[in-house]
Amino acid sequence: MRQRHADKVRPIPTTEQPKPPRKTGRKPKAAPTGATFEPLKTERLTLRPLHPDDAEAMHRLVNDWEVTRTLAEIPYPYDRSLADEWIASTANELADGSAYHLAITGHEGKRETLVGVVGLRVDRTRRTGRIGYWVGRAYWKHGVATEATRRLTSWAFANLPLDLIAAEVTEGNDASRKVLRRVGFREIGTGVRSSITTGDEHTVMVFEATRDDIFGRPEAPKTDPATHPPGAKPLLLVAACALIDVDGRVLLARRPEGKKMAGLWEFPGGKLNPGETPEAALIRELKEELGIDVSAACLAPFAFASHEYEAFHLLMPLFLCRRWKGTPMPREKQTLAWVRASKLTEYEMPPADKPLIPLLRDFL
Repeated sequence: MRQRHADKVRPIPTTEQPKPPRKTGRKPKAAPTGATFEPLKTERLTLRPLHPDDAEAMHRLVNDWEVTRTLAEIPYPYDRSLADEWIASTANELADGSAYHLAITGHEGKRETLVGVVGLRVDRTRRTGRIGYWVGRAYWKHGVATEATRRLTSWAFANLPLDLIAAEVTEGNDASRKVLRRVGFREIGTGVRSSITTGDEHTVMVFEATRDDIFGRPEAPKTDPATHPPGAKPLLLVAACALIDVDGRVLLARRPEGKKMAGLWEFPGGKLNPGETPEAALIRELKEELGIDVSAACLAPFAFASHEYEAFHLLMPLFLCRRWKGTPMPREKQTLAWVRASKLTEYEMPPADKPLIPLLRDFL
């Protein structure tokens, strides 16, 4: 499989080509000690930060014309010292959160083997990213690029402030186009880029993906055709709760990777079961999600959200709660954050939740 795509990825939008590290003769700086990143796992692969010890294997894999000829941003021949310098630079970018260039490794017996690189460059101001990858020729036609790209894309939407991830594929690189389509990217057009590798300009196919493309769009509740009006959108009833601590902070939960709208922050709560009241639903959901006990008497109705999604209409009452038993803990792999009312707008939330923020901020 000829999964060949730039491992030096660019912010959006830009036409400037990032240049590879130049040979300076200086010893590369050590990686920042503050850089921490939990390796990402798939069924067969591990995506982890690049180490200085990876330089030899990386150079051997990428210093191959069949690999580099469509990468655009890697020179050929690829000087051995560039591998050391580039790996050192990835540690600095990882530490400041501007880029996540990761080694793709597998195992041959008990020995870890480097098979390629996948990278994501982040533009936090525009809430966009650009992803790229390359795989050593010996590991083509094994689904490596698809598996690695899918894993990094999913992780990024669930954990980084991103609304869009883009990618580019050199015209004629059909294998890479198939990789991106399998992951969930949409082909949106073409562009022209200069190539460091060949010294020429070339046409690229431009792809984009949103979190809905990767995780799917919120689904409509099931309805009874016998009673549901034709053409009307189903109504989804959801109850939410703003837990408020003694310092006036509000608890938000970030939807975990794999769920619809993963990466967005929301008030704890959930769907109402048939015949269930909003208060009963919240008591159940808060116990399941956070491990806390709440009584109906401590739930004060505050406001409600009414929002039309593509497939259904959402009605969501928001309750306030200042008293509960237990310490809120993430029991469903979500991330929790206690947030002051003045800072709530800094947390990206589903569209239905956003109108509630000014009301809650003014109240608190």
